[in-house]
Amino acid sequence: MAATLMNRAICRTETVGAFRLSLNLLRNFSAPAAGSPSSENRSSESIKPKGRKKKKNLIEVAQFLPNWGIGYHMAKAHWNGVSYEITKINLYKDGRHGKAWGIAHKDGLPAAEAPKKISGVHKRCWKYIPNLSKNTPATASEVQAA
Repeated sequence: MAATLMNRAICRTETVGAFRLSLNLLRNFSAPAAGSPSSENRSSESIKPKGRKKKKNLIEVAQFLPNWGIGYHMAKAHWNGVSYEITKINLYKDGRHGKAWGIAHKDGLPAAEAPKKISGVHKRCWKYIPNLSKNTPATASEVQAA
């Protein structure tokens, strides 16, 4: 009785193995050629990262500016006409976090005389305002001459 059960089990595995082999052959013949553009598009789509670009906090924006952004204007992305001119930055040891102080500006004009601590420095919504950047001595002399 045990011998007949073993024979049946062997026959079943052989038929299952043959069935799988035939399915693999069908897959190989029905798959598109390796050099076809449709397969290349699929591979390039899988390589591309999905999702949004990660926004930067104030310190990450300032690190690419000369002198860590001191004297340059920065604002949160959702602010309109309001910015801070950075006067001081204290970095933590990791170099990506810290504290910052600056003079508030509204519509390009200083809103206060003394710098104050900037709140929300670690929030990921900061941007550099290039048209309000710090004045160089050459541009200051051009303004006086005009």
